[in-house]
Amino acid sequence: MSLPSVEPRLPSWWLEDALAREGNPEPALALSGIATADVAIVGGGYTGLWTALALRERQPDLRITLFEAEICGHGPSGRNGGFVHGYWASLESILPVLGEERALELAQAGEQIIPGIRAWAEARGEDVWLREAGMLEVSAAPAQDGGVEKVAAAAAQLGREDQAVALTPDEVAQRISSPVFRAGVFFPECATVHPGLLVRALRRAVLDAGVTLHEETPVTGVRAGSPNELQTPGGILRAPEVVLATNAALTGWSPAARNLTNFGSYVVLTEPAPDRLAEIGWTGGEAIVDGRMFLHYFRTTNDGRVLMGSGSGPIGFGGRLDDRFSRDGPTAVRAEAGLRRLLPGLADVRVERAWGGPIDVSADHLPFFRTNPETRIHYGAGYSGHGVGPAWLGGRILASLALGADDEWTRSPLATRHVPRLPPEPLRRAGGGLVRWAIMACEEAEEAGRRPGLVAKTAAAVPRLLGMELGTR
Repeated sequence: MSLPSVEPRLPSWWLEDALAREGNPEPALALSGIATADVAIVGGGYTGLWTALALRERQPDLRITLFEAEICGHGPSGRNGGFVHGYWASLESILPVLGEERALELAQAGEQIIPGIRAWAEARGEDVWLREAGMLEVSAAPAQDGGVEKVAAAAAQLGREDQAVALTPDEVAQRISSPVFRAGVFFPECATVHPGLLVRALRRAVLDAGVTLHEETPVTGVRAGSPNELQTPGGILRAPEVVLATNAALTGWSPAARNLTNFGSYVVLTEPAPDRLAEIGWTGGEAIVDGRMFLHYFRTTNDGRVLMGSGSGPIGFGGRLDDRFSRDGPTAVRAEAGLRRLLPGLADVRVERAWGGPIDVSADHLPFFRTNPETRIHYGAGYSGHGVGPAWLGGRILASLALGADDEWTRSPLATRHVPRLPPEPLRRAGGGLVRWAIMACEEAEEAGRRPGLVAKTAAAVPRLLGMELGTR
């Protein structure tokens, strides 16, 4: 394995850029002493911030306190790829999980996300680099052709061909030229954002709404009761309603642990190269994914950079979050190799930054939102690498759960479906590691024009045989 051009490190370029534009403000004061609130939210990323804003919109007199262990944007909300969409692009995988009626319900709910973010940003005068240019899924190897065809067929099955438009190789080339791209599908329901600008804009909105924010305040314990009690290094907060919105960190929390595991996801970011983008015809701003299971996801930025991501990072063990999720050189190498293979027209464009972090993956690849039985502790997790848009939904669902509402949000498939359980540790780590190796081996062989080995092909099919979406080929 070769070395990456640059070693992965945090914070991400997104967060550094957003903080610099903001004048690098001091963190909000940590909690000190004993305090009370009506609702306590743990987690200062997209989910927690959207939840706070949804609560404030519905009940302006609520006393809301939000805790963030670092600063808002330090977690996945400040380091992701910035793809904003709902579930039309995921329809082929969610149909077997939800069935036609509920899959259609979820996809239609997701259509509210981009207009909702646009209206919110415009109302506040926030520039979050929102660009509504759709998304391409491209086949980058013969073995990926069938998957692309299935994606288009799933939308046609529900009579919504307009949401997944099949493209010929020539039609793909009109949007972006690459010698390895074959057929594709265009999803009009997708936008891109600057993740750092979005999360920091949400932070400002929460403060303007009168939410009490404590940064650099990790919650070290939650005791269920009436009220619930949250412990921090400097104090205690008591609140009748608690929302846990910490994503990958919930993998180590027992009520959610059997439904979640963690994978590493890494990206590389190039220097600005707008002339090269013009040469390959990628000037429309489309977000792009390939047909892999551990897919490559890539997009351009307003200043002509290219971000290339790879979801092939290490698998977690028992909810432990360590340096493997932020300093794994081999995964950064795979992301850069994807850039060079998929976009050879950018072969000499320099990679400037690389970073990574854990993503919380559910067994069916859909997030879930719940209230822990016999408590008023609500939580959401399992975005599976697709959280920028669905966090907007998640904030509304969690707000409704905290308010005890019976509405469209609490009746969402994300709040009511049965979530499959993953095997216990150490079987989860061992089995997940085997499947990860097998899928990567199959995909590397297919892209090189070789037939995958029998052992790898058999192991890659294990999740499907167990009725799980995780790792399905």
